[in-house]
Amino acid sequence: MKHSLWTTLLSSVAILALNAAGTSSAATLQQIKDKGVVRIAIANEIPYGYSGLDGKAKGIGPDVAQQVMKQLGVKKIEWSTTGFSSLIPGLKAHRFDMVAAEMAILPQRCQQVLFSDPNSSYGEGLLVAKGNPDKLHSFEQFSQGQAKVAIMAGADQLEMLQALGVPQSNILTIASNADAISTVSTGRASAYAATSLTVSQLAGKSPRVEAASDFSDPVVHGQPVRSWGAFAFAKDSQELRDAFNAELAKFKSTPAWRKIMAQYGFSDADMKASFDKKESQLCAQ
Repeated sequence: MKHSLWTTLLSSVAILALNAAGTSSAATLQQIKDKGVVRIAIANEIPYGYSGLDGKAKGIGPDVAQQVMKQLGVKKIEWSTTGFSSLIPGLKAHRFDMVAAEMAILPQRCQQVLFSDPNSSYGEGLLVAKGNPDKLHSFEQFSQGQAKVAIMAGADQLEMLQALGVPQSNILTIASNADAISTVSTGRASAYAATSLTVSQLAGKSPRVEAASDFSDPVVHGQPVRSWGAFAFAKDSQELRDAFNAELAKFKSTPAWRKIMAQYGFSDADMKASFDKKESQLCAQ
């Protein structure tokens, strides 16, 4: 009796293990097509991927993903919104088929997931007074002279400026992005340093300021400070990733792709830079 019970328990464990194994592999593109729906996650970050007031997914990740999936013959998307730190664990657990959060391609992430080639690229920028009276086009310019550059408290730009030799006396810390327009337009600082997307969004809110044109990305420790965002897939989703990658390349050659990027604040320089790197190069850095 005991032996029979033990055998039954072992059999049950084996069945559970087989079932678990059956659900541990990623869905293939054909399986997704057969079901007619793909599961995509976002991290609720504007303008990369977020839920609008109507509950629909918006941002460059979702907008581009929808178009590429249509090209692949998949019209329905089941969206999931989760914390950014849960995106990679969710992919690894196959809770969704891909991520459309414009996650930056980094070597340590490449060890855990597969990336498409870049969909976006974004660097730094400067918000300046209308007409750019001080002719500012780079962070490096603040290492000489007395012009002040404002940054948000706790922002990464502080380390960048310090690495470029900008003296503390030329750096003005403000509480939030909301203070940037008044800080620059009233002359408290000659510019506000932030990501290109933040600068673009702020410039669109007031005629008193603008984004510095012909901006040069800062070079820190020999490397330009720029990120490349892409779509992410589970390690065993190479077929899906490859198919998506091929269609993404086609879509990026169209005016429709440029329209999506511009709509969310990406500059011509950002769009051009998205073609500068391949996934293989960024994973190998």
